[in-house]
Amino acid sequence: MGFFEKLSAGLAKTRNAIFGNIGEMENADRIDDEMYEELLEQLVLADTGIDVAEELVDKLKAEVKKNRLKTGAEALEALKGLITEMMTPETPFAPAGKPAVILVIGVNGVGKTTSIAKIANLYKNEGKTVLLAAGDTFRAAAAEQLTIWANRIEVPIVAHSEGSDPASVLFDAVQSASAKGMDIVICDTAGRLHNKKSLMDELSKISRVVKKACGEADVETLLVLDAITGQNAISQAAQFVDAAAATGIVLTKLDGTAKGGSVLSIKQKLGLPVRFIGVGEGVDDLMEFDPKAFTDALFVK
Repeated sequence: MGFFEKLSAGLAKTRNAIFGNIGEMENADRIDDEMYEELLEQLVLADTGIDVAEELVDKLKAEVKKNRLKTGAEALEALKGLITEMMTPETPFAPAGKPAVILVIGVNGVGKTTSIAKIANLYKNEGKTVLLAAGDTFRAAAAEQLTIWANRIEVPIVAHSEGSDPASVLFDAVQSASAKGMDIVICDTAGRLHNKKSLMDELSKISRVVKKACGEADVETLLVLDAITGQNAISQAAQFVDAAAATGIVLTKLDGTAKGGSVLSIKQKLGLPVRFIGVGEGVDDLMEFDPKAFTDALFVK
């Protein structure tokens, strides 16, 4: 199955439940208030959030007026363009440094550990060398779980004993990757919601340790969210964003929900771009986020 086919299949629930109805705009021979009201309702049902839904509809009205659009088909194309624009990051995801360090955070149960493995597998398939770091030293068997994934996708891992200092794990991992000339270190972290000060202190310490281990390494911090929880995920994310200086989002389990419209809210409400999305349980079912492909898959017939 190709990239677009996999993406389209993963978004089937969202498309069939909501966005397929929005696609019916294409059949309208004129643009009127009733069409705008129906669009607003469908966007809210897709869990975009009322603020984002209203913003999209207002922007569409402006586009229709500015470009003198007449038909529903023209309005739909304009809407797709607006959605793509809304979700497009200001900068591409390009972890810097040698090695680049990707720190992955989030609460337990959102798919954090499996996302780490899938991101590692994605980069490995691109020809990059990847090392995993088992920085969740608080949860029993967390390192064991990540080690199983590392063996499965055939990438090395650095792990310490349970209760070790997470920063020391990452220090060893970055030093090892630097000495071997590896491209990327991906680090698991404790999947619990710290109070903001302890989380900030821990992540600040990790950043300092990374620089000490290798001055050329930079840190990207990706927050993993569960798409099934929709707008609730965004509320939860806000606490992490404030505390952890996250730089991007990994959105998992999009294939399991009709609330895929929450993707539209993340960048608007959190100010963070979606960097990866999960559209299935397989190791190859996580992909880099492509706003145009995502939008096209929402409306494909």
